[in-house]
Order: sequence, then C-alpha cells, then structure tokens
Amino acid sequence: MRYLIKFSYDGTKFHGFQRQKNVKNVQGTIEKVLSDILQEKIIIKGSGRTDAGVHAFCQCAHFDTTKKLMANKIPKINKAFNNEIVIKSYKKVKSNFHARHNVKWKKYLYKIYLGNSDTSKKGYYYEVKGKLNIKNMKNTAKLFEGTHDFRNFVSGKRINYITTIFHVKIKKRGKIIILEFKGVGFYRYMIRHLVGAIIDVGRGKVDKNVVFNMLHQINIPKTLSVVPAEGLYLAKIKY
Repeated sequence: MRYLIKFSYDGTKFHGFQRQKNVKNVQGTIEKVLSDILQEKIIIKGSGRTDAGVHAFCQCAHFDTTKKLMANKIPKINKAFNNEIVIKSYKKVKSNFHARHNVKWKKYLYKIYLGNSDTSKKGYYYEVKGKLNIKNMKNTAKLFEGTHDFRNFVSGKRINYITTIFHVKIKKRGKIIILEFKGVGFYRYMIRHLVGAIIDVGRGKVDKNVVFNMLHQINIPKTLSVVPAEGLYLAKIKY
C-alpha cells in the first residue's frame, strides 16, 4: 500500500529535509519513527528538498508499507516527533503516485521583519533594518511572473533553468512583510535569490531594470543579494 502524508516542521530543529549521516534531518527522523511504529523499514519520498533552516507548513511525502495506517496511530507518531514534526493528514494513494512527480504547483512564503532585532523572530524571519519601498518591490516582483529562464536567480548548475511562476504577492502589516510565491517548481535557492533581488530594489541599491536585464540576458553576472533560509516557508502543495 502507498500512502501520502502531509506534515509541517520547524526548520530550526533540522539540518534540512534530505537524509544525511551524522546530522538531524526531516527525512531520516520521519523514516525512523514510521519504521519503529509500523515495525518494518519505511523509506519516504518527499515532494522536494528544503535546505537547513527552511520551515514547512505543508510538506508532502509518500511511502510504501504492508501495514494499514490507522488514524489512531497518528497521535502516537506525532508524539514521537516531540512537536518538531506534525503529520496533519494522510491518505491511501495509487501505487504509481509520486509525491514529487505529481506536483501541480507549490506555494512558498518568505517573512521579513522590519525594525530592531527581536529574539522571538530569530530563525523565523529575516530581519531588515531601515525602510523598504514596497511599491518598487511589488513592481519588481511582477517581473518574475510567467515562464522564464531563471539561471541568474539559482544556485548551482542545472541542465534546465526554465520554470513558471504564477504569481508573486507582497503584503505588509505593520513591521511584517510577507512575500508569496506560487509556481510550477522552484530550483535551488531560487526564492532566496528572488527575494534578495526584490529587497535590493526596495532598499534603493539597484533599479528594477537591473533585475529585468538579469532575467532576460542570461550571461549577465549575478550581482544581487541572496537572503538567508530562516524566513522561508513551504506553505502549500497542490496535486
């Protein structure tokens, strides 16, 4: 039987999603708990990796088991995670379902805190001192909507850099700014590059035309900021 689980986690507690030796990670933690409770070796396949420090309101993964996953086991599983991971839902899926390959779109949030340092925000917001021009940031964000070659906004090398972003929304409430990205897929550090570019314009360090040129002229050197992982959240996945 194949199951799809949806779960959240606090990225400050883990060294990323991917299974790794000698460091605490989300994938390995879930596999150990499920294997112990279901009494057989469980391997999960996630919808994608999140880096160290990145949080998830809704991450998804599938796994195969010979055991029936009963609702009364979920509280026991969540208790074993010590509130660092919470399974929100589960369902049986077809044997050919894949948590990564069947994704239609993903939504990410990036949270910014304006003002003096606040210890309660550390690890969960990117703290920015000084003023940001929200209007200029919104105008810049619109440049990323649509299908583009994002190679100047990705870390590492790939064969393909083309993907589609449906929308980028920016909302400000008091000292909190939240950027929302919804798209088909996002590559390594891509959102952190996009947010960095948007903030650079908001700070007045560059004009949005610099961002436009980097998006449409693939050989331009990468010169814009890359924000840290701590403000990034995987918010929703649609199958």
